[in-house]
Amino acid sequence: METRKRTPLELFNLPQHFNIPLFQRPYVWEEEEQWAPLWQDIRRTVENRMRTPFKPVSHFLGAVVLQAAEPASGNMGVWNVVDGQQRLTTLQLLMDATSALLRDAGWDSPAQQLEGLTHNPSHYIAHGESPLKVRHLNKDRAAFDEVMNADPSLSYDELVNHGSRIARAHRYFRRVTEEWLGSPNDPAFALRADHLAEVLQGGLQLVSIDLTPDEDSQEIFETLNARGTPLTAADLVRNFVFQRLEGEGADSKSAYERDWPFETKFWESSVSVGRQKVGRSSLFLNQWLISRLGDEVSPHNTFSAFKRYVNNTGDSMKDLLPRIRRQADMYESWTEAAAKNDGHLSAVEMAVYRMRASGVELLKPLLLFLTDPLRNIPPAVAEEIIRSTESWVYRRQLLRLSNSDLGRIVAEVIRSIQNTADADLVDRVTTHLTRLNVTSTYWPGDMEVRSALATESVYRRYPRARMRMILESAENFYRSETHQPQVERNRLPIEHVLPQSWQESWPAGTPEEVEARSSRVHRLGNLTLLTQSLNSKVSNAAWDIKRKALLQHNTLTLTGRILSETENSGWDETLIDRRTDELIGTLLQVWPTPYGHQGTVVDPQAKSVEGIDLRHLIDAGVLSVGETLHSTHRDFPGSTATVLDGGKLEVQGKTYASPSAAAKSLRKRATNGWYFWAIRDGQRLMNVRAEFIAQRQLPPTLPIAE
Repeated sequence: METRKRTPLELFNLPQHFNIPLFQRPYVWEEEEQWAPLWQDIRRTVENRMRTPFKPVSHFLGAVVLQAAEPASGNMGVWNVVDGQQRLTTLQLLMDATSALLRDAGWDSPAQQLEGLTHNPSHYIAHGESPLKVRHLNKDRAAFDEVMNADPSLSYDELVNHGSRIARAHRYFRRVTEEWLGSPNDPAFALRADHLAEVLQGGLQLVSIDLTPDEDSQEIFETLNARGTPLTAADLVRNFVFQRLEGEGADSKSAYERDWPFETKFWESSVSVGRQKVGRSSLFLNQWLISRLGDEVSPHNTFSAFKRYVNNTGDSMKDLLPRIRRQADMYESWTEAAAKNDGHLSAVEMAVYRMRASGVELLKPLLLFLTDPLRNIPPAVAEEIIRSTESWVYRRQLLRLSNSDLGRIVAEVIRSIQNTADADLVDRVTTHLTRLNVTSTYWPGDMEVRSALATESVYRRYPRARMRMILESAENFYRSETHQPQVERNRLPIEHVLPQSWQESWPAGTPEEVEARSSRVHRLGNLTLLTQSLNSKVSNAAWDIKRKALLQHNTLTLTGRILSETENSGWDETLIDRRTDELIGTLLQVWPTPYGHQGTVVDPQAKSVEGIDLRHLIDAGVLSVGETLHSTHRDFPGSTATVLDGGKLEVQGKTYASPSAAAKSLRKRATNGWYFWAIRDGQRLMNVRAEFIAQRQLPPTLPIAE
């Protein structure tokens, strides 16, 4: 390895080829982040040289890694660009755009000097070969060759690849250079043109790391990854894969075209994972690794884990890459099927759809494991495992429990069944899940789900996509009983049978009746799906009018059952409670647990304390509506809060949804309201709540409160 600092003139002067390998990522630099800053640095360097010609300054562009290669034909030197293709490509585009502009202006000498750094002399070029010194062998080849070989007075809009980043970069540099040089009739033009050409040839510097053909370029490539536009895990894996293939003597070009799937729009798109955006190809590789290793792999460690996996297994890359391709193709087909509005989904495709609606990716490593062609797991066995693991995930989501530790469990499940016979797989998975006994990972039982959902305002608690998916799951369960097709997945409207604005057309009498009705509006039993939204006037109208509208807009079993039950009666609180209980039972069948499973935990306090809010203390008679709470904070002596219906608090004439929100209104900062407020005898709310939990007057899991 030889490292030296070189100017563009020193790097590009000789007749030679710099090849951008087929498997390198495409050109990704853009105006705001790279082109404009580079032009500003070059312009500043030129202007400084013009001001102080006897103290020439230069600008450092960074490093490139080049590996010597055997020439395909002729006597020209050939280098493979291991790292730095973004800056080399950009520099070539800038020099060619400037050369074309100078030639158009009749300034031939500097134009020819710059052209000598981008194009090889004609007598060195074999018939049919490109004259370009930098040659893209990847997907950018057509765009780069077209713009670099175009006539100087080219029209960008007429280029076949005019919308590519390559063409847009060339156009940008042509425009900013022309603006800075000014009119060729301006006496300053000649001076500026000479200095610009001089800087582009000798006023820029790169560190060139030159490798011999037998040196390990991958190590250098990984070390320099932090520079420029960061490489994704998929970029690093790609470089490693094809370096390994070439080391095995395989035809890397054929392998790239046949077996590398990640160059399409599907794989180049990003996916939301939590609050992060992740490239789909990098996410797949991470999930594929988990499916193979049975270990949780951080997204930041995807490449290093992939490299260790390959080195430890000893699999040849020419055998491994086609297996990755097969599973990537299946993964793509699942995703595309799940994105369609209609059509029957398999168990795997439905699992992908539900994960997307729920905002998780948790089960995809397991899906990859279960569908691995080399394992050939029977579809019926895979479906049973999917059903059990979905039950574990979605029962936790129904209770709004955290997902943060579930990825570890999925990896553990995979590891536990790697060498298990097909006949024992379902039992091994369900046994693993039923043994989980801490709040962060356990599998909730029927009683807990029933108790929590019976009075939960689910419409307010769940994201809309998740709420729709839950109702769709119930609808599909009903349809399966009569062998009907699955419900369409086209964002069906969620309708409140008892309207959210019910007061005018659905009047209640006493305050107790008002409270009873208000508390049920957002419960599970009052929600249904429609094929199209009702007009708001009809939706809020009296029941007889609304029922007629539902009859006209309904093709779903969910709504049909409501209409059947109300053929001779109105819709009221009793029916909402009955339907809530029925739908809970349906969901427990959609996502069942093994017979006798209770879902007990060894740390119920961790689950329970955060689950109690003032509403539950009021319902149990521990607190009373109208009761006064007192501040315990030394800076707010005498401050009080009044307990309102629904567990809200009133402070200084304003209503707050929780003790913490009420306390924050006084302190103007985040405050633990359970510690801040006390009842009349001076006992803090946190102690009142702890005493209530100790008496076991409520199930262990309830909706999370602040």
